[in-house]
Amino acid sequence: MYSYETLSEALQDLKRRGYREDLNLKPDCLECPALALRLHPEDFVIDEYYRFEGESNPDDNSIVYAISSNMGVKGALVDAYGIYAENLTPEMVDKLRVAH
Repeated sequence: MYSYETLSEALQDLKRRGYREDLNLKPDCLECPALALRLHPEDFVIDEYYRFEGESNPDDNSIVYAISSNMGVKGALVDAYGIYAENLTPEMVDKLRVAH
């Protein structure tokens, strides 16, 4: 695993390492708007993840996932520490759960 000081530094390096697509979190999948693609839990793996904590505001906590799909697509997903978990299917919650 790599070490990053900021979220933007992590995203820049992940892009440099091939995680080029921006992924969006949907209730039952990840969406890649640039490719009009939906990745369901069985379609992707989390290769790496990095947590970032806001110094002055706990609402600034976030996590970035480096994700590879079984279709060869690699991208990054930024989430606010599971803030949207109540809207996700149980399969998506399980897939995005990482060790604390």
